[in-house]
Amino acid sequence: MGFFSGLDREAYDREYSDRELLQRIFAYFRPHRKRVLGVGAVIMVGSLISALQPVAVARALDLLVVDRRRLDVFIAVVAFMLVYGVVNWGVNWVRRRVTGMVIADIVSTLRTDAFAASVRHDLSFFDEFRSGRIISRITSDTEEFARVVQLVTDLIGRVIEVLILLGYLFSVSWRLTLLLVGMAPIVVGIAMAFRRLARRVTRKGFQVLAEVNASIQEAVTGISVAKNFRQEANIYEEFSEVNRQSYHVNLRRGYALALTFPALNAISGVGTAVLVYFGGLPAAMGSISVGSWYLFVSSLDRFWFPMISLSAFWSQFQGGLSASERVFALIDAEPTVRQEEEASVEALKGEILFDHVDFRYTEQERVLEDFTLHIEPGESVALVGHTGAGKSSIAKLIARFYEFQDGRILIDGRDLRTFDLHEYRQQLGMVSQMPFLFTGTVADNIRYGRPGISDEKILAMARQIGEGGWLETLPNGLETEVGERGGKLSMGQRQLVALLRVLVQEPAIFILDEATASIDPFTEMQIQEATDLILQQSTSILIAHRLSTIRAVDRIIVLREGQIIEEGDHDALMAQGGHYAELYNTYFRHQSLSYVEEVGWRKKQRAGATA
Repeated sequence: MGFFSGLDREAYDREYSDRELLQRIFAYFRPHRKRVLGVGAVIMVGSLISALQPVAVARALDLLVVDRRRLDVFIAVVAFMLVYGVVNWGVNWVRRRVTGMVIADIVSTLRTDAFAASVRHDLSFFDEFRSGRIISRITSDTEEFARVVQLVTDLIGRVIEVLILLGYLFSVSWRLTLLLVGMAPIVVGIAMAFRRLARRVTRKGFQVLAEVNASIQEAVTGISVAKNFRQEANIYEEFSEVNRQSYHVNLRRGYALALTFPALNAISGVGTAVLVYFGGLPAAMGSISVGSWYLFVSSLDRFWFPMISLSAFWSQFQGGLSASERVFALIDAEPTVRQEEEASVEALKGEILFDHVDFRYTEQERVLEDFTLHIEPGESVALVGHTGAGKSSIAKLIARFYEFQDGRILIDGRDLRTFDLHEYRQQLGMVSQMPFLFTGTVADNIRYGRPGISDEKILAMARQIGEGGWLETLPNGLETEVGERGGKLSMGQRQLVALLRVLVQEPAIFILDEATASIDPFTEMQIQEATDLILQQSTSILIAHRLSTIRAVDRIIVLREGQIIEEGDHDALMAQGGHYAELYNTYFRHQSLSYVEEVGWRKKQRAGATA
């Protein structure tokens, strides 16, 4: 297995040309153009001052060679160097401060755009792509982009300084200056030769960093399960493997990028030797002054520094382009669900019609085929069937989380693909099988869909369930902290909070995927009360796992392999003795009181026989 195995690009990744990336990046700078121009002006001043420093020293040397008693020249040079140091510090402080502000604003905007794009993506996007990798693009990649922008400003200052010096050097000796400039294409050419390699290895570096982030997130999120099954050592080993892969990838990256330094140092050494030789002879013969010779020699470091830095900068620059490429790919990822219109959604009655709908996750994973189902406004329907029958898929299609391939889904007679999804989902209430609670209080989570609802209204609704008895089990009532993902509450309490969150929303359509986890009879009764309150005011689709829920609905839809094979109420379906009766006897019969009594009677019979 190679070090780069498992680091394939995501399906939504795409390659941008440098020109496309730079155009996108400059678009983020455009709102800050005044401050960017200010930074440019400060860089120009700093570069001019830095370029004047060797020129001033060179002129002083020429004057001192003519008359070594010119103490005024010596004092003036010392004073100039002191002023140069103070001004250079001030210019750099202003430049870095303003640059830091601009970069912070741009990164914040870029990160906001990436996060907003992620939130807008369909649910299928998060089913297919690991959240840890998405997080890495929003955090690590945008941070890398910020570092590159800072490097760019540093290098621009050096380049401007070199250009100013070259202009002066041409006036001193155009032959030596041309010789100096003639070395530049060689250095730039070597750096450019590593362009493709730099982009490829830095892209791999970001991919493996995303893999590390994904591994950490998965381990931390599933730590309770790992501890329950005593698998701490395994998740540590899995992380160590990913971390080792990251080490090897970044080691190769370092090796690849370091190849440019020896080549550039060798070229700079040759160039320095050539200039010393061809410049030293005229100085010795008096063709050029000692000061001019000093100026050329001191300019070598200033000239070579940007050239040599170009290799390090180029790798960083390519890293920044790779990072921005990954962020823009996340932003530009095409949605699977596409609306034909964005029509406003009035108050819904809740009529639902699946009209010959075909749906599949992949070509090989067909779920619904020529599926038709009509649900009347205000009707409550329970979907039952074995795993894979299509129950959850129906719910996700109603919520418009996935794109169906053929047919129509009509809500109140209007095609679902013409709705403004934000307005539509405001009238849709969903409770998943594993209710997710956000960090905060119980009250915060209940008002999640209606931020403006008062505590009094929440409390009044909470007391409709079991006369508010469940609130007494919470240490601080509605102000109880739920913890991360609701971990401080029991499963039953989480379900009650999730149901109340929907109840205060007053949705026109309610979708409930009941939890399969066992809870005590008293909590189940409270959950059923909360469910009944929602059923009274909404068209309801319930993926049912409790007998009490099934008996409370108007109609039971029995599914098998994406087809409706039976429908009716509980008593009628039991009388048919078909698939529902089989499901009941397999999964639901043990929940009935008569079954519990029968089991108790049999236990007594066995106990009596043993005695």
